[in-house]
Amino acid sequence: MIYFQGKRIFSVIFDMDGTLFDTERLRFKTLKQAAVEIFGTPLSEETLIGSLGLSAKKAEALAKANHGQNFPYAEVRQRADELELNYVRDHGVPIKDGLLEVLERLRKYGLTMAVATSSRRAIAEEYLINANVLKYFDVTVCGDEVTQGKPHPEIFLAAASALNCQPQHCLMLEDSENGLLSAIRANGQPILIEDIKPPAPEVKAGALKAYQTMHGFLGDLNDCMPDLGTPELTESFPQALNQFSVGIHGFGAMGGGYLTQIFSHWDGYTRPCEIIAATRSRMLRETIQAFGRFSVRYGATSFDQTIENLRMIDMDDAEAVIRMYDTAEIVGLSLPEPAIRNQAQVIAKGLIRRFERRGRELTILIVLNKVGGADFVRRHVHAQLEQLVLPQIAQKILDNTHFAETVVSRIVSKISNEALVRQLRIKSNIFQNSLSEQPATRKMSPKVPVPEYERLIARFRPFAQSSNALSQLHLILFNSESDMPLYAERCSNLLERLRQVKTVDDITQTQVIKNLLWNGPHAIIAWYASLLGYSWLGQGMGDSRVSTLAERLIRQEVGPALVAENPQMADAVSDFSKTFLERCNTSFKDPCARVGRDPLRKLQRNERIFRSIDLAKKHGIDSSALQFGSALALHYALKCTDKKDQESQLIRRVYEQAGSIEAVLTYTGNYNGRPYPGLDPIKDAPLVAAISEEFRRVEARGAQVAECVLPAA
Repeated sequence: MIYFQGKRIFSVIFDMDGTLFDTERLRFKTLKQAAVEIFGTPLSEETLIGSLGLSAKKAEALAKANHGQNFPYAEVRQRADELELNYVRDHGVPIKDGLLEVLERLRKYGLTMAVATSSRRAIAEEYLINANVLKYFDVTVCGDEVTQGKPHPEIFLAAASALNCQPQHCLMLEDSENGLLSAIRANGQPILIEDIKPPAPEVKAGALKAYQTMHGFLGDLNDCMPDLGTPELTESFPQALNQFSVGIHGFGAMGGGYLTQIFSHWDGYTRPCEIIAATRSRMLRETIQAFGRFSVRYGATSFDQTIENLRMIDMDDAEAVIRMYDTAEIVGLSLPEPAIRNQAQVIAKGLIRRFERRGRELTILIVLNKVGGADFVRRHVHAQLEQLVLPQIAQKILDNTHFAETVVSRIVSKISNEALVRQLRIKSNIFQNSLSEQPATRKMSPKVPVPEYERLIARFRPFAQSSNALSQLHLILFNSESDMPLYAERCSNLLERLRQVKTVDDITQTQVIKNLLWNGPHAIIAWYASLLGYSWLGQGMGDSRVSTLAERLIRQEVGPALVAENPQMADAVSDFSKTFLERCNTSFKDPCARVGRDPLRKLQRNERIFRSIDLAKKHGIDSSALQFGSALALHYALKCTDKKDQESQLIRRVYEQAGSIEAVLTYTGNYNGRPYPGLDPIKDAPLVAAISEEFRRVEARGAQVAECVLPAA
């Protein structure tokens, strides 16, 4: 049971043609063709539109009234049925967008469902089976099983009775005026999903709610149901496939190892029927096409997750990428900046084709480790659009496209080509052995009659043998951490439905929170672990001095300062804090030298460590651990022997030339072609003095690392 628009609802009854399926237009076409074949002239638009929702008997009367009493309606309808069935058998039933998501939600929450259609049972059942939706319905009532067709209420009353439900507790979904009148007269709760011909205003007013599309109804239905929340890592993907294709532009670590999971979880009820993924790697494309699937390995939890329903395309095939942007419901863009510049024209062409052919909105989920990444992509695509279409058209296309900036809380890595080849070599041997172990096909004597089922099965057996052997193989392409949420800028309704996406109003705040919580403390922990003699971050965290510093930085200084500054982001701060500390504890393959390198950029004014110190000071929060971390950075740089770490070498040169650590902290010389923003010797004098004192303390005890401890809180 659900409450919908204030009504207690136990059951839902659907009309079929025009409501479940987009068959009214197909029906018009086949009726016209059949009339031409049999009668010599097509049925008029007046007859076709007027017959919407009518029983066969009333539709025949209307046809004869418009085309003469000799019009052979029964023969025309029979031929139209044949033409329509032939089309459906060849091309499938055209399902209304959003239908599968609606059916999955209703079934998940225990509502009983029925179909009430004017079509004959033979046609209705073939359509429902063909579309694979018969499984959702408890009852089917058809036009050849009632004496009075729509707009009489008989068919809806019969369906409600068969469901053991009072009509007033049934939503009755219709698309036509006659169908809507039937639901109203049945005393149900009529829902109008408009199709070809809207009902008259006075009839439409009788609907509990009217929608232009099924997606509108879906939106209100979502409000009646509890939020499923972010999925657990090991939670299965939805079994039901919806009608959507989704795209991934850039099948690297993030695109292949993260976005595929987000799209596969989708809204928790259904998942896309196809993930189109563009990559330049021929090896990846052909490997995935051969296996039909791949897996992501989550080492920290010893869990492998399999991704299916992929179609790989070549990123250098411009037409294939354009088609992806034309057909996809959402595209995840995960490319480096130079590649985005190069692909901007192809993206623009895809958006133009989509606008010209479909006119539908598109959400581009931009996974780019860059503040302002969405604006960056939008600018480059806009520039290309203005070279291809008129400025006003370019603006309309941009207005129809949502460039959603994101913040990622996960690290993913793609296995090397060498590792993939080794894996393929092993899998190939397993596959060949599996095939050779399959039982031989039973041979029948020519004189013994072969049952029909044996002959039919024999057609599938060779394919089933290789398919079963292939399904047992497990191809790992990515190694990933297990953090689930993807933070995205709130800009499209679709993102609100994606279960693994957390939308925020100000993505910049989330980016700042992630950067301050992770980047500065991450380096500080590496510097301290290195000072204490550890080469790997995870090993360092096993030392209580390092883990205490990590906890204090996150739980007592940076985290509280961020919450004080952004109270509305408290949940995000908590999530990022938990993720960060868990990651540090398991970073056994993360070298301190990698995390701690380039200390100068981590000590810029208004960035990372110093920005956190400023926030803490603003809100009266102690920042001695951050100051201690700043001193560790300087100590690390002066002891660094890696010539490739140019920032450490620059710090050493400044220190040697000036003879004081204060000179390093207030350095404003050239850095990467731009002035370096160091601390101000006057405004920041107390901070300079505090860090200098910590540095001298660290230097004095550096030779006796066991005594180098965190200052008292």
